[in-house]
Amino acid sequence: MESDAIRRVVDTWTDQYLELGALDWVNHVLIFENRGAMMGASNPHPHGQIWANQQLPNEPARELRHQQAYADCGGCLLCDYLALELKEQERLVCQNDQFVALVPFWAVWPFETLVLPRRHHGALPDLSGGEHDGLADILRRLIRRYDRLFAVTFPYSMGFHQRPTTGAEHPEWHLHAHFYPPLLRSATVRKFMVGYELLAQPQRDITPEDAARRLRDLPED
Repeated sequence: MESDAIRRVVDTWTDQYLELGALDWVNHVLIFENRGAMMGASNPHPHGQIWANQQLPNEPARELRHQQAYADCGGCLLCDYLALELKEQERLVCQNDQFVALVPFWAVWPFETLVLPRRHHGALPDLSGGEHDGLADILRRLIRRYDRLFAVTFPYSMGFHQRPTTGAEHPEWHLHAHFYPPLLRSATVRKFMVGYELLAQPQRDITPEDAARRLRDLPED
């Protein structure tokens, strides 16, 4: 898909977040996409889903606690984190005037990435038209890099974490998207978490800096 086609998808995501979030009983809207049989996708093409929940799911709830705690000390957690990554330049993958894609230092999956808007926004409807274009562009560029990494249609689960739709303003929340791809060293080698990783903590197979470098050095076209 070219950027203008992806932009129409971004617009639809935005409309659905607003429509579902406006329902009285919906307190969280999760927009996500599964790609590839390795991620359990039943369709051969990438396809998205939207789940609207009455309760805040575990992962967004954990992120909300951390962002609220950081905001209580002054500032935005992900704004400050992005500023640090832009300064260090080691874990960046690609960027444009509106968005940045990077490998977070806490990544669990080998080629996990985080997509962040440069400006502080809590949800897709807060983005300007130009930022919708920027999001479409960064998604296209990042996914094309993934596809070139092992010369396959790269499997992943991707999802947007946006502010809860509880009616509260949640000024501490910073919009972001997670990409969780399962591949490790090649198109056929998958990372599994067993034993110590399930019972204690995940272990990285490559450094975040090396993962970012390998993705960054790939051509986009």
